[in-house]
Amino acid sequence: MVDEVLRLEGVTKSYGLGTPAETEVLHGIDLVLEKGEFSALIGPSGSGKSTLLNIVGLLDRPTRGKLYISGRDTSTLDEAALTQLRGRTIGFVFQYHYLLSAFTALENVMMPMLLANGRPDEQMRVTARDLLEKVGLLPFQNSRATNMSGGQQQRVAIARALALNPPLVLADEPTGNLDTQSADNVFQLMKQVSAASKTTVLLVTHNMDLARRCDRIIELVDGRLVSDRATPAA
Repeated sequence: MVDEVLRLEGVTKSYGLGTPAETEVLHGIDLVLEKGEFSALIGPSGSGKSTLLNIVGLLDRPTRGKLYISGRDTSTLDEAALTQLRGRTIGFVFQYHYLLSAFTALENVMMPMLLANGRPDEQMRVTARDLLEKVGLLPFQNSRATNMSGGQQQRVAIARALALNPPLVLADEPTGNLDTQSADNVFQLMKQVSAASKTTVLLVTHNMDLARRCDRIIELVDGRLVSDRATPAA
């Protein structure tokens, strides 16, 4: 139980509750992710991957079932407590980097710390520089996002996701907009960071070559978890 970062018990999600159009899109999902696991979530379009990721990321609530983050039952939390828990325990990396173009790479990485603590200080800058060094971009700390390549922007986004040292990182098609070499570099970087810091990563991808390089492949079809298997390399 100590090493569990995420647990879902019988999670369902329905839309249009109480109407003739009521539709259940997730059906009784049971899932456990442990500390340091690097897992791929795969499935065809419309299978419920985005809905599941929104629930795991505390952006939406399940209709039924339980969701635990680091052993904490999220069903007992109000919106303010959910927001606080999400900010401190979950990092997000999306297909588009969502960097703030008016700010430098360093300032973008500092942003989660600023939101959490209210004002900048030297420790935030030190932490941000360390993270940029980890992703190989310290020489670009004063560059704006618009002056960086797509792969570099995504590496800054990864550093930003790690700013508060979250136990869980959710990555939604983080290599989807990148060329093959940049995608491989970003994926390798995420694996290295996960291994070094024991960060649990759930990676949504349509790229089976990348999925097979994860520790586990979790497959969702029509809102049901149909397969959960370790990869041969794991």
